[in-house]
Amino acid sequence: MKKLEQSNDELRQEIAKRDKGIDDLKAQMQRMQEQHGKQIRNLQGIHNQELEAKDMEISRLNTLLEKAHRWFPMFKEMLRMEKLCAVIGFTKDMIESLLTKKEAIQCSGKIYSEEHRRKFDIKNDVFRVEKHPMDSGKLILTINRIQMGEWFKEQFDKLRQSLRRPTEEPRKSRGFKL
Repeated sequence: MKKLEQSNDELRQEIAKRDKGIDDLKAQMQRMQEQHGKQIRNLQGIHNQELEAKDMEISRLNTLLEKAHRWFPMFKEMLRMEKLCAVIGFTKDMIESLLTKKEAIQCSGKIYSEEHRRKFDIKNDVFRVEKHPMDSGKLILTINRIQMGEWFKEQFDKLRQSLRRPTEEPRKSRGFKL
């Protein structure tokens, strides 16, 4: 009986130790969760401050850009022309020559047309950025003194003409078979 009581006491002590260990672990988990929550709140605060600083910088840059557009009316057109030149496949140096140095460039290779979604071959063609003949506030890109849009249209028409078959007799309709 004494042995059983002693064994029961030992088991109770083990249970008490285990319960105390569980309580300690729960308290430690609670502290860790609180620390984690504080760290998350701190990081969120830092992140929000950085976002606010970026928003302020973007706002400042937008204000400067608006001023540049007002003070230099051709600025917006120059940016549009730069984008157009990049899309058709010009290098930065070529764009620099066209826009900054206002030089004509002569080149060979391929240029891309967004309208026709294809590349066209060029061979020793001359490119120049000029003022629009109807609207002096706009710029146009010319290829061999022809506006780029017209030049692409001509090239596309030539391509279609070369792909067309000679006219044949129209095929007779066989209708539907049932």
